[in-house]
Amino acid sequence: MRVLVTGGAGFIGSHFVRQVLSGDYPWLAGAEVVVLDKLTYAGNEANLAPVAGDPRLTFARGDICDSSLVAELMSGVELVVHFAAESHVDRSIQGAADFVLTNVLGTHTLLEAALAAGVGKFVHVSTDEVYGSIEEGAWREDHVLEPNSPYSASKASSDLLARAFHRTHGLPVCVTRCSNNYGPYQFPEKVIPLFVTNLLDGRKVPLYGDGMNVRDWLHVDDHCYGISLVAERGRAGEIYNIGGGTELTNRALTERLLAAVGAGWDMVERVPDRKGHDRRYSVDITKITDELGYRPRVPFGEGLADTVTWYRENRAWWEPLRKRAELVAK
Repeated sequence: MRVLVTGGAGFIGSHFVRQVLSGDYPWLAGAEVVVLDKLTYAGNEANLAPVAGDPRLTFARGDICDSSLVAELMSGVELVVHFAAESHVDRSIQGAADFVLTNVLGTHTLLEAALAAGVGKFVHVSTDEVYGSIEEGAWREDHVLEPNSPYSASKASSDLLARAFHRTHGLPVCVTRCSNNYGPYQFPEKVIPLFVTNLLDGRKVPLYGDGMNVRDWLHVDDHCYGISLVAERGRAGEIYNIGGGTELTNRALTERLLAAVGAGWDMVERVPDRKGHDRRYSVDITKITDELGYRPRVPFGEGLADTVTWYRENRAWWEPLRKRAELVAK
């Protein structure tokens, strides 16, 4: 089998590639993997270093909006797993153009090429943020889309394009919507690696507003496991939520991170709340559990401890990234 992974040098995409080539998904044993990644500030070819010598891996640096390149790489592909996206909410608030270009037009380019190439399965990786914010209960896959940030609006748009290509053209598309990911190799602008790397450098961490925004945390290994199940057995045209089952306020998460590195609350700086900040996310994972047998396997306490240890032991990986992205560590 030939698999095209877009954004395969990013945090989640590279984890999926490493797992495929390491044999973690038996149904993909022997698969050839083609990675397409533009290597923007958050893409890092070093994320693929553990499998770089595998002859089944081909890396192509390029843009998912480049229709000629995409068409060339799509030839002979049986499965597309589409991770490539601009994904940082704060950056989308500062300027949304790149998010619309990559997340909407880039996805359209891929869908067109997949249709022309007769691809057997297209898995579009999305986010729970497309649902908006929920005070109580949890979203099912048929919940109305009410995105509140330019980032989530661009992802909702790409979800609808994916759905339309299935309904109109019969392209076998599945959409996955995940909760907040964490784990090794996550770019240090996201909250967990940002807080950990700041604290390891003896710098303060910024806590938005009252710190009571709630997120469900999902280890990247569980997320990629869920994606593999959808790619293997998910029904074409369907949406599958993938969650971790650990809901925490940002304040509670901060407490855990402070404890993990031996720091106190004097290392926390309260900052004005983000514009349009969603209060709570929560996904109902009944569908993927009942249909595909998914269960999150990494306990949050264990996964968080391992993640903190990874950042502590891999300063050479994250220090250059912080400098390159000009992250402000407070």
